[in-house]
Amino acid sequence: MNKRERYEAVLARFRREMPVVESELRHENRFQLLVAVVLSAQCTDKRVNLVTPKLFERFPTAEAMAKAEAEEVLPLISSISYPNSKARHLVDAARMIVRDFGGEVPEERDELMRLPGVGRKTANVVQAVGFGKLTIAVDTHVYRVSHRLGLVRKTADTPIKVENELMGNIPPEDLPRAHHWLLLHGRYVCTSQRPKCNKCFLEYICPKRLENSKL
Repeated sequence: MNKRERYEAVLARFRREMPVVESELRHENRFQLLVAVVLSAQCTDKRVNLVTPKLFERFPTAEAMAKAEAEEVLPLISSISYPNSKARHLVDAARMIVRDFGGEVPEERDELMRLPGVGRKTANVVQAVGFGKLTIAVDTHVYRVSHRLGLVRKTADTPIKVENELMGNIPPEDLPRAHHWLLLHGRYVCTSQRPKCNKCFLEYICPKRLENSKL
């Protein structure tokens, strides 16, 4: 099976098994999406979703959070990883959004990455989920699953290299769902430790079946 055939087989099964997918982070607008994604760094979506209802009740928009101090945000996100730095980033990002972007979350990646606490992965998630852009965010799950399924070369040893390979091989019509497919598969099936191969609908083409596989 060559790479093109592998992509076709993997994507066909995802289309069949997971026709409708969306972010598990709860939000009602693009600013709340941005906040949730920033909070999700090195933290579970489940934990973020427990925290954000009270946070968004108090600060539903960039304008509301821009008027706050980090010390007001901190108690509301104290159970999140790295709460001190994230509280500062959220307030500073809200102020920049109000000051530089008229209160609206910017659409372009370069502008998103100007915001405190926003790296390429976060920017890509906001672009894809918030604006419907054809991009793909590479987190630890996407990185791991892409390698395990043989979708990227072994030399794709950084998130940007994985992103570029996926973008170059996944058809545009699949890109809006591809991040969620790979992420959710990594989160619930192809886990880092003790992957649930007996429950995997891609097990039959997994490279682990190849001779001398390290999987």
